[in-house]
Order: sequence, then C-alpha cells, then structure tokens
Amino acid sequence: MRNEVLFIDGYNIINSWDELKIQSEISLESAREKLIDIIANYQGFTEIETIIVFDGYNVKRSTENKMKYKTISVVFTKEGQTADNYIEKAVSLIPKETKIRVATSDYLEQIMVMGRGATRVSARELHDEIFDTENKIRKNYIEKRPPKKNMLADNLDEETRTWLENMRLGKK
Repeated sequence: MRNEVLFIDGYNIINSWDELKIQSEISLESAREKLIDIIANYQGFTEIETIIVFDGYNVKRSTENKMKYKTISVVFTKEGQTADNYIEKAVSLIPKETKIRVATSDYLEQIMVMGRGATRVSARELHDEIFDTENKIRKNYIEKRPPKKNMLADNLDEETRTWLENMRLGKK
C-alpha cells in the first residue's frame, strides 16, 4: 500500500520555476525533460510515489498517454482535459489513509484538492524541498566518501601494488 503520493502539475511548475521557465522559452520539450529528471532524482531519494501530469488540453486529437520514467509516472492528458481535472479525479480514487500532496501554484486547484483530503504544495515550496534534498544528498555523499589523495597506488589492484612495493624494496 502507498504511504504517500505526490502529484505535480507539470506545466504549472515549469512556468513557476525561473530556470525551467527560461528553458521552456527555448524548448518546452527540454524544460519538461529537465523537470522530469529533477523529480526522478528527488523521488529516488525520498521514495515517494510521484506522478507528473502535463496538459493535453489544447492539443488536437491527443489521447491520454501514461509512461514510466525511472520510478516516476508521467501523464499527458487527453484533448479537452486539464492537468487539474486529471489530478482532481485521481486524488478522489486514492484511499483516504494515503497521504496525498499536490504541487501547483494554481489557487483554485489547491482549494479543490484540499477539499478532497489532499495537502497542497506551492511551486516555490516544492522547489525549496527538492533542492534542500539535493543538498542533503551531496552532503551525505561527501561525508561518506573515503578521502583519496588521487595517487596511482590508490587505483591499482593488490597484486600490482605488491609487485611495485617489492620492486621498491629491492625484493624479487
């Protein structure tokens, strides 16, 4: 059973985060990919089930498309359906004992999902949470990494290291 599910309104987040908004002006596809990568890294550390939803609302003849990317789900809604509609419906289908969070800065969407028992996370709060988590990961990695002097001997197998040491000492 899922303990926590995080829904993300993809285009809302892209348009709210400066670095993604700038990227989207160059290429919306690359901004989507960057958001998906950021969220996948976050999800890998937190292990929260995560679903990113992108609007297909104005895309003619689009059908709902769901895919897995690493460990997250990515949904493109069908024509005429907004990410908000999709998220509202999905939230109502999840058991009440599951903690549900919805990341969006759309005020109306926040009210709707809170009425269905979910908690809201603004785009800025999600940004801060993700980048705080990345800093924790980096700090954890640096603290646990054994110190190396980047010497040749550090990168040799034991047999070669022994042979060189014997040669240094004049042993055969």
